[in-house]
Amino acid sequence: MKFVFQAPTSLEYFAVLVREHGQGAGSPDRLPLLEAAVCLGQDEYPRLDVQQVLAEVDTLQARLRQRLPADAPALHKLRLLNHFFFEELGFAGNRNHYHDPDNSYLHRVLERRRGIPVSLAVLWLELAQGLGLDAHGVGFPGHFLVKVQVPTPTGQGSQSAKPWAQVVIDPFSGASLSREELLERLDTWRSASTVREPRHEQIPLDAAADFSLAWHLRTLPARDILARMLRNLKEIHRGQRDWQRLVAVEDRLLVLLPAAWEEYRDRGLARAELGHVPSALADLETYLARVEDGAGEGWGRVPREYPPSAAALAERQALTERVAALRRAMD
Repeated sequence: MKFVFQAPTSLEYFAVLVREHGQGAGSPDRLPLLEAAVCLGQDEYPRLDVQQVLAEVDTLQARLRQRLPADAPALHKLRLLNHFFFEELGFAGNRNHYHDPDNSYLHRVLERRRGIPVSLAVLWLELAQGLGLDAHGVGFPGHFLVKVQVPTPTGQGSQSAKPWAQVVIDPFSGASLSREELLERLDTWRSASTVREPRHEQIPLDAAADFSLAWHLRTLPARDILARMLRNLKEIHRGQRDWQRLVAVEDRLLVLLPAAWEEYRDRGLARAELGHVPSALADLETYLARVEDGAGEGWGRVPREYPPSAAALAERQALTERVAALRRAMD
C-alpha cells in the first residue's frame, strides 16, 4: 500500500492552531498568539517558514533574559524590555507607510523593524511574557495598546491603595501613557465615533470617566487580537479593491470567528466581484438567513426588542436584490 503525504495548506495550519489550542478549558488565551499571527503572512508569502520566525523571536528572548537576574523586580524588567525593543532593536511605528500590508506580517516587521501598533504589540508581548511580566494587549479605540501590571510596595500609604500599578504603553512610539493622556485619546475618539458605549446608571458621574477608561483598557483575548490584525488587512484590500486578497483574509476571519456573520456578507460580496457566483451566493444567503434570525450585523448589534435601523433595512434590501441577480446569473 502506498501512502501519500500531503502537507496542510496555510489556512488548514491556521485552523488547527485556532481549533485545537484556542477552544476548550474555558481559556481563549491558550491560542498561541505569536505563531498564529506569523501564519497570516503565508497568504502573501507562501514559502514563509513559520518555525524560523518563531526561532528568531526565541533568540531575542534569550538575549534579553541573559541581562536580567531571575529575581529582578517587574519594573526593572519593563524598563529593560522597552530599552531593548525600542532603542536597541529600533522597533517603531511605520508612520510614512502606515497602510503597507507588510506592517501586518510579523516576519516583515522583524526584518524592517517597522509596523503598526497591533503587530508591534504582538512581538512586544511575546518578549514581555517571556520575562514573566503580567502583560496583555488592549483593544483601545483606534489604537492598539499594551498594559503591564507592576507590583507596588505594600505597607506604605493608605490601606486602600492597590498592591499593583498598571502601566499602559503605546507600542507605536514606546511611550507610557498617563491617565490624562488616555482620557484625552478617548475624548478624541468619541468626537469622531458613533459607537455607543455601555451605560451603567448606578455609577456616580464623577466615576464615569474612570469606569469608561477601565472598560476600554480591558484585556483583549488572543482571538480578538488576531481578528484586529486581519481586519486591518481587510480594510487595506477593500480600499484597493483587491478582492482575491480580501477573500483570503475573510477565510481566516471565519476560521477565527465562525459566528461573525457580517464576514460572510463581506466575503460573499468580494466573491461576487471575482465572478465566483455559487460561493458568493452561498455566503450572502448565509448572512441574510442570520439577519432574519437577529444574529447578523443589522439586528445583532442592538437588543432584539429594538427594530433595525433604516440603514440596516436598506442594506438587507440591497443584498436581497444582489442575491436575486446572482441566482439569475446561474440560470
